[in-house]
Order: sequence, then structure tokens, then C-alpha cells
Amino acid sequence: MLIDPTILKQIVHRLKCAGIVLALLGFIPVLSAQSLQESLTTTKALRAIAQGIVKDATFRLVDNKTNTEYASTGDVPQNAQPGLQSRYTDWRYWNGILNIAMLRTGEALSEPSYAQFARNNVRFAFDNYRYFEQQYKGEGKWNYPFAQRFITEELDDCGAMGASVIEVYRLDPEKQYRTYIDFAAKHIRSRQSRLPDGTLVRGFPHKWTLWSDDLYMGNSFLARVGELTGDAQYFDDAALQVINFNKYAFDMRTGLMYHCWYSDVQRPGVAFWGRANGWAMLAQVDLLDRLPKDHPSRDTLLSLLRRHILGLAKYQGAEGLWHQLLDKSDSYLETSCTAMFTYAIARSVNKGYIEPRYASIARRGWAGVMSRIRPDGQVEGVCEGTSVSDDLVYYYKRPAPMNDIHGIGAVLLAGTEVLKLKN
Repeated sequence: MLIDPTILKQIVHRLKCAGIVLALLGFIPVLSAQSLQESLTTTKALRAIAQGIVKDATFRLVDNKTNTEYASTGDVPQNAQPGLQSRYTDWRYWNGILNIAMLRTGEALSEPSYAQFARNNVRFAFDNYRYFEQQYKGEGKWNYPFAQRFITEELDDCGAMGASVIEVYRLDPEKQYRTYIDFAAKHIRSRQSRLPDGTLVRGFPHKWTLWSDDLYMGNSFLARVGELTGDAQYFDDAALQVINFNKYAFDMRTGLMYHCWYSDVQRPGVAFWGRANGWAMLAQVDLLDRLPKDHPSRDTLLSLLRRHILGLAKYQGAEGLWHQLLDKSDSYLETSCTAMFTYAIARSVNKGYIEPRYASIARRGWAGVMSRIRPDGQVEGVCEGTSVSDDLVYYYKRPAPMNDIHGIGAVLLAGTEVLKLKN
């Protein structure tokens, strides 16, 4: 039996006014008018964001010179210069987390079109990337459609998108998807740069640099492929990454994680960048969600996650938001890191990784995120793509354009998880 939310809200309000506490007919939970209104408002905001994505993700190509549209690369004539019509349909790490978030949102709101977006997104890349691979002339993978699909050098290229391919593969078990999953697994396990102790690193800006972002770029995939295959090596590797990233980048004094750590000089960078901490926290939760209950590192991983949550809690602002530079209150309030922390803390409460008393941190965080969501679903205050830097002013001055794609997936994840928090 389903009851219209508006009617239920009226019932709860009348019961509250009458001082009556009643579990309606024994199966409708007693909710305060305030909590019910918050749930309705959150659902409305999530739908506005997700429907905007579905509308804008045309899965079409457009000629950069003539503006002619094409349904696929098979329709593109010779000498045309096609590009992607929508930024939502590329192969980037932000598309990976967006795919996962849309799958989660579709499930939470019982809306199949949101999950279908993720399925279409993966299929669109597989159907069209070879055309761009054949036309590629070294323009740079960050400025070329699907370039990270056929150029795999760093975790950004395969980790988050690979994780979303695994999620879609569970719904659409196509051979080409499994072939890619095996390829990405081999790259991360055997080809990706590592320190002698096995820690994942990059070859830039200095050899070898640990980026805290990469805890998610690696573990979002490793945890899922471990779950998919049942092969313990992936869980062991993912656990090693969490432990080692904490060893190198976590600062005990502040309770925060540095954006980077330089192996050439054996010291961290200068910035406690918000979204880097967000990526790291998402990675820890992703792993614990899938790690076998009897894994020998589970207790250590739980301890590290709790330490990070308690460290971050000290820097939450009065509005519920966290700052671009977490320990710098004169840096701007930033939406994507707030959404990531909100999701991770709400998830940790819902899964029992941390005590329910910490749910209030997530609720306040979500209130802050909601203040950044416009009625049409556009999201404000998301920092654009950011490299590592030893100049704090660089972080202070990073633009935060309207509806920047780096934060949309995190906002959807946060909202769907907050909806599950018990009152």
C-alpha cells in the first residue's frame, strides 16, 4: 500500500498537533513533519539534478565546423570534425562516479531512466571510441573525445570509469565489458606506477608523486573487481593502498590528508584540499562496503576511516559546508567535498562503520549542499579540476563554475544516502 507523501505529511502534522503517537496501522513509521518535509525536499532536488542530466545527455555527436548532428560515428562523413554534444557522455573519471551515482539514484527513487543513463553512457563509449582512436593525432587526451578510453596511462584513465563499467556489467553482462574490466585490472595491478612498497603513484609533477585523489581512482575499481571475481588479491591491494596512503599523506596534527606526498623529497605538499580528502574518504567506504567480513585488515581500515571522519568534523562550517582548503576558513565554501564527506559519513552510519551519533554531521552537511542546489537542479560552488600545487594561492583561486561536472555525482550520492538515515 502506497500513501501519497502530501497526505502522509498532513496526517503526521495532525497527529503531532493532537499529541498522538501512533504507528499508523502498524506499518507506517512515525515521522516528524520536519523530517518528512526534509525527505520530500531532498527527493525533489535529486530528481531535478538527475532529470537535467538525462535531458542534457543526448548521446549524439556534433560537427565542430558545421554543427551537424550525428547519432553515431558510423554516420559521420569523411573530413568531418565531430565532437561530443554533451559533456555527460565522455570517458572521464567524473563520468565514472556520475554513472555510479545515477544507478544509485535510480534505485533510491524507483526511476529506471536514471539507471538507463549509466547503461547508455557505457554503451555509447564502447560503440564510438574506436573512431576517435583512429583519428587521434596526439591532441592530448584531456582535449579529445574518449581519449582516456584508448590511452591508459594513469588511474584517472581507467579507475572510476572502470568501476562504473563493472556496475553496468552486472546489468548488461556483455563480453566487451568484461574484456575491458580484465584489461583495467591488469593495468592497475601490473602496469601502474608504484613505490617499492606497492603504493600507487604518478610520474608527475615529480617522480613519483602520491595523489590522495588516487585512493579513489584505484580503490573504486579494485574493490569492485574483487567483489566481482572473488579474487582476494584485489582486496589485499586495495587495503594496502588505504593503509599506505594514510601512512604517507595523513597528518595526525590536523586529522586531515594532504593533497599529495612527494617521494623524491620524502615530504607532503602544502594543501589540505577538500576534494582530495573527499576522494580518499569515498575510497575507504567503497572498500569496506565490499571487503569480506573476515579480512585481516578490516579492523585497521575501520579505525582509519573513523579517524578521518573525526578529523574532518572539526572543520565543518556553521552552514554545514566545508572549505576548499579545509583548514583555511578564508578559502571559499566548497560543495563537492561537502557532498563527499556527507555521503561517506551517512554511509558509515548506515552500514555501522561508525556510531549513529555522527549522523548529525552528515545531516548538517546535506543541509549545506541543499543550499547550493538551484530549483532547476543546477549545482553551485563546485571547484573545477585541480592539479597538485605547492602554492596555496592556486587552491584559493580555483574557479567554481556553475554545475561543474566534478561534483554532480557526489551530490547525488550524498542525497540518496542521507535519505536512508534513520531519525
